[in-house]
Amino acid sequence: MMILKNGDEGMVEELKATFQNCMDFTIRFYREGQLEVMYLSSLIGNEELLRDIIYPFADNEEVDIFNIVNKAPYTPCCDLAECAQGILEGKAFLLYQDNTYLVDIRHTQGRSIDESKVESVISGPHDGFVENASQNIGLIRNRMKSAQLKTVKYTVGSTTQTDIVILYLEDIVNQELLIEVQKRIGAIKTKAVYGAAMVTQLLGEHPDTVFPQFVLTERPDTTCSHIMQGRIICFVDGSPSALCMPSTFFDFFSSPEDDYQPWIIGSVLRLLRFLGLFITFVITPLYVAITTFHYEVIPFNMLLNLTESRRKVPFPPLFEALLMEITIEMLKEAGARMPTKIGQTIGIVGGIVIGQAAVQAGFTSNILIISIAVSAIASFVIPNYIMSNAVRLIRFLLILIAGGWGMYGLVIGIGLIVVHLASISNMGTTYLAPISFGKIRKWVGNMSSSHLKEEPCN
Repeated sequence: MMILKNGDEGMVEELKATFQNCMDFTIRFYREGQLEVMYLSSLIGNEELLRDIIYPFADNEEVDIFNIVNKAPYTPCCDLAECAQGILEGKAFLLYQDNTYLVDIRHTQGRSIDESKVESVISGPHDGFVENASQNIGLIRNRMKSAQLKTVKYTVGSTTQTDIVILYLEDIVNQELLIEVQKRIGAIKTKAVYGAAMVTQLLGEHPDTVFPQFVLTERPDTTCSHIMQGRIICFVDGSPSALCMPSTFFDFFSSPEDDYQPWIIGSVLRLLRFLGLFITFVITPLYVAITTFHYEVIPFNMLLNLTESRRKVPFPPLFEALLMEITIEMLKEAGARMPTKIGQTIGIVGGIVIGQAAVQAGFTSNILIISIAVSAIASFVIPNYIMSNAVRLIRFLLILIAGGWGMYGLVIGIGLIVVHLASISNMGTTYLAPISFGKIRKWVGNMSSSHLKEEPCN
């Protein structure tokens, strides 16, 4: 650690060497070199620089440097590493009469507050988080005007020096949870952190599971709801998402609109999402299992229709189902990656044309097309995109199991999924919480939306 002594003539040269080949590194001299200002022009706007430093100093020869720096937050600085880091954070470095200061006149860049495109609602607030952690904290404080709402900042990433801020209500947060979160953030050892999604991978206990371990939301109202349950929120500077800790399996089936609906309607819609999860899991594997091993369970009239629709199909049910499922997934990805209007056209027209052409060409049966279409629609009912991706992947595994072992394999496969979910723990909370004996009331509350009276998450 190099200390910049007052009057050290090598100070400027050291900073110049540090920012060599940085085109936005700027040095300005005023009053025949009495005042030196160093900053990154990409992080500091000319308006702030002129208003807070240059004009007051240039217009009045008797002005004291303290009258200048008092117009903006400043700190004396004599450590080279600290000065360089301050410049990288968007502060101006001042050298005046052998004294050095870091003045915070950084120019806030980024988009304005707008509704989240991922979690849009019909009823409810229409504001969403942005890429600036300070603005996001302000959105939370606008809703929770409590001195119990605490914020703690950490810096992670040896190269990116990314700010991470955690928020919690001091009077209801589980102290063991708080200590565990602080311990895990402090244990992050990496060169770069780019966003909240990357932090979820660094903080998660089970890196090999396909299921998401933390809820990511871009809505302030949803975030406040999690805080009121005693959870800890994590903002990552540069990311428009809030990371909620801990999270359970049922949290991924909550919609932002649930709390703005009558509880009966919200409960029915939430149960519909779990029904969609079940249909997504079983309908295509069930088709493969029945058509491969269990024809006897099909009513006779339906069996005749199924036999007729499969009469020209040259593939076994397993290969047929995998072929069509992969085709549908490719259409989904193509629609998601294309511009909005083109993507919608590809998804609708592509699905209709390919499905009809596949049936007419004898590549697949009508019943399988219906099954896959229902499965695809059911997967869209799941409100969390990351959970939806996990379900889509597991469906392929269940199709393979059903093709090899029929209904018995399908039942065993679903059982193994439940066992896997039960084995996942998250910041001291089980993934399937609160499903356990003695907590039936809280279990019913998670299946419905009648939870306006929030309970702390232990």
